[in-house]
Amino acid sequence: MDLGQEDPSQNGSRRRPDSDDDAASAGLRTDSSASSLFGSDDCPSASSSGDISGSSGEIPAAVVVEAVVPNLLLDSAAAQTYAGSPAKERCVGRGKAVAWGSAELVGRRKEMEDAVAVVPGFMSRTCDGLGGCTAAGSRCSSEIGPVHFFGVYDGHGGSQVAKFCAERIHEAVAAEWDQGADEEGWCKRWKDAFLNGFDRVDNDIGGEAIAPEIVGSTAVAVVLSGCQIIASNCGDSRAILCRGNQTIPLTIDHKPDRADELLRIEGGGGRVINWNGPRVFGVLAMSRAIGDRYLRPWIIPVPEVTFTARSEEDECLIVASDGLWDVMTNEEAGEVARIVLRRHRRSTLMDENSLPAAQAAAEHLAELAYRKNSSDNISVIVVDLKPKRKRQQRQ
Repeated sequence: MDLGQEDPSQNGSRRRPDSDDDAASAGLRTDSSASSLFGSDDCPSASSSGDISGSSGEIPAAVVVEAVVPNLLLDSAAAQTYAGSPAKERCVGRGKAVAWGSAELVGRRKEMEDAVAVVPGFMSRTCDGLGGCTAAGSRCSSEIGPVHFFGVYDGHGGSQVAKFCAERIHEAVAAEWDQGADEEGWCKRWKDAFLNGFDRVDNDIGGEAIAPEIVGSTAVAVVLSGCQIIASNCGDSRAILCRGNQTIPLTIDHKPDRADELLRIEGGGGRVINWNGPRVFGVLAMSRAIGDRYLRPWIIPVPEVTFTARSEEDECLIVASDGLWDVMTNEEAGEVARIVLRRHRRSTLMDENSLPAAQAAAEHLAELAYRKNSSDNISVIVVDLKPKRKRQQRQ
């Protein structure tokens, strides 16, 4: 988190480039190699921005086990969400592989203060049991399957809190969900799990003296089940969903000049000062974070949680720190990810040594943000929701 940088644009929604100038501004070439962002070489150069660290993996379609429990009824919130919708025979994500790639770039900063967490199968539950199942009552909905977790944590004042969050938040959320109940609906149970999980980690940071009081971190996390995408955000990191040619924001940044946040801060006796952008007491450029106890009660570790039902048209998720979003709109990042994923899926089918599509997309986005003069650390996770299997060699 760059404490001296101007306020990044909030949830940009530019149209897709329909001219050469628009495409060029988004980092896209408009010739026959339109999907090559930086030239003919798919691998971004490390010479200008420093080495990109990262990782990738594929979560295969799990062999599910039918739970020895009765099907759970949808709660009232889910019933309202799916009222009038035709019942599906199968959970959208069940039986499908999920691939992911991450890229972490120090960029123009002296040290890396971001942290990334990818935890495949951090929970295993039935889709009915998790809530929000769009195939409620089907055989698929009562099968136990993995639930995946993707998180990005953007530290400021040091890396201690971000690293601690990457190690603990998914565990805390899972534990809080297990302790919850569905009396008030599955959405409320998940909201409470994130709220209490973030609060538990925040308290642990203070109780275990993990970092000085001036150190903190944003936190954006996405939970992926067979039927739901559950996003939780505290700060100005961000998650988006690419669905077909649409780019859907899953989170909204917590900025000091956001109307409701400004009202909360000033209502509690705080001030937002325009010092190289709006900042809480002229210091922090976000209004919510984990840690930062010296700015309580104005900086709070309270996440906002959203729920998005999965669709067959879903292409990928992008979860990233503001090192990306400072210089790219949601639409630009989504367009780049779609182009890179579609090309690399084709090449992966033929060449087992090719860079995985999700990894290629994450690295392209990180490098492109650097080339667009991002001054912050850049951390990106791309989750490919339509990965292609490599062709098996004929015997």
